[in-house]
Amino acid sequence: MTASHSTVPTVPLRLAGFGLFLVGFTIFVLTLTLGQFKLTPQIFEQAVSKPEHRQWLRPHIRDMFGVTYDTQVPFVADIDAAIVKVNTAAGNDWQKKINTDYEAKDYKLSLARASSAGLIAGNKLLFFLLSIVLAAAGGLLYSLPKLSEELPGIKNNGVFTEPATSGGWIGIAFALFLILFYVFLYKAPEYITNWIALADPASMVLNGHAADRWFFYGLLYTTIILVMGVRMLVKYRHSSYQTVRTLSVMFFQTAFAFLIPQIMSVLGQPSMDLKNMWPLDYSFFFSYRLDTLIGSGQSGGIGLFLLGWGIVLFAVGVPVLTYFFGKRWYCSWVCGCGGLAETLGDPYRQLSDKSLTAWRIERWLVHGVLVFAVVMTAITLTNYLSNGKLLGDYTWRVQEAYGFYIGFIFAGAIGTGFYPVMGSRVWCRFGCPLAAYLGLVQRFKSRFRITVNGGQCISCGNCSTYCEMGIDVRAYAQRGENIVRSSCVGCGICAAVCPRGVLALENGPEEGRIIFKSSDVKILS
Repeated sequence: MTASHSTVPTVPLRLAGFGLFLVGFTIFVLTLTLGQFKLTPQIFEQAVSKPEHRQWLRPHIRDMFGVTYDTQVPFVADIDAAIVKVNTAAGNDWQKKINTDYEAKDYKLSLARASSAGLIAGNKLLFFLLSIVLAAAGGLLYSLPKLSEELPGIKNNGVFTEPATSGGWIGIAFALFLILFYVFLYKAPEYITNWIALADPASMVLNGHAADRWFFYGLLYTTIILVMGVRMLVKYRHSSYQTVRTLSVMFFQTAFAFLIPQIMSVLGQPSMDLKNMWPLDYSFFFSYRLDTLIGSGQSGGIGLFLLGWGIVLFAVGVPVLTYFFGKRWYCSWVCGCGGLAETLGDPYRQLSDKSLTAWRIERWLVHGVLVFAVVMTAITLTNYLSNGKLLGDYTWRVQEAYGFYIGFIFAGAIGTGFYPVMGSRVWCRFGCPLAAYLGLVQRFKSRFRITVNGGQCISCGNCSTYCEMGIDVRAYAQRGENIVRSSCVGCGICAAVCPRGVLALENGPEEGRIIFKSSDVKILS
């Protein structure tokens, strides 16, 4: 049914959906300014875990007891000042200091969470419904009417020239919001305690506890993938491959990354994202993780299974599955980072840089991060097996550097925040060490390729425009060359948007997979 023959008032429905999303998003942002904070001696005793820290902090923080703060900024500032006084009084005695990187951050967050009072604290479910749920419902209402509004297939509708998707001011504003979100989530969570509180109703249902920042993040992450996944299903409904692939990333994020870890936690077992693996999960071999799985006795057989599962997944699963199916089995069907890029990032996929310069930077960066991850893990395991005698404090300094520069800045703030300005796969393309590992296998020992029927190519450029990994697909098609680039994640969008059926994702014999011509060495290497 075409739009002109539709009996469903799709335009009003989409406008209503957009309006609901804006209202929900606005309320979500405004919740940070609502509510009050009031510290009591009982909250202080419970939130500060170490007795000596309570003893040192109490003289400097007791003036806050019973005082009502209208916002969390002065509340957190006063706690900061108390911690500074403790550390100043300690002088050079590190045994009497509160670690500002870990302990102080935890105390500020726990004190702010426990001291929350007023509007948000008393109406968490209401504000959860008015913000996150309302915005999600608006997003769905905006996308679903397209099922009857227009025919399946890609349209030349000028969507990539809009300020929200062309690197214009709306996209830049959204990028700044995403970057700030990750900055506060990782480095200053005490300032987003009202957001974390919104997830309390869902957390109480799933695990019986108040939400922490990572539950809030997981809930938000999963909701976005589900809502934007529906948009993907509607947009690419002419392709059965895209339908199944999108349902796959929605399932793995919801079940493996979000729900199963909650269930394991309720059962008193170690919880982890069963689809995540080293080196993307760079902390897998950190001492606290290994102790939880094999050293504390609380995990039993489940802990040993999870340890073995993680090792087998990257040591055996990656080479075997990538040989048969290419890196798409993980990057486009399973991975949570890829799932967010494919759903939330789809409106920005055309912004990926297809230049040779970008490709050269990409190869150096992504393989450099892989080397960094391998070296850090080698140092970590050496120190763990020697009980800290060989490398000592050097180990955690390397881990801290990787976590800050790669885990927080690259994967989080840049990897997601730069969607609206550099395309949807910034992290996957330039920084993900697992993508680099998968890519090496795919490039040199795999049956996967994208085959082309060059004689049918009309040089429309859709394939290159839609490639989120910055591959100039049209150049391959015009040359009649199979696409075997290590960066290709096999999303298949290039084939889905081709009007002539020139491209096909295939798993075939290795023989003939790579066709070398002297003029094509640069483009294939």
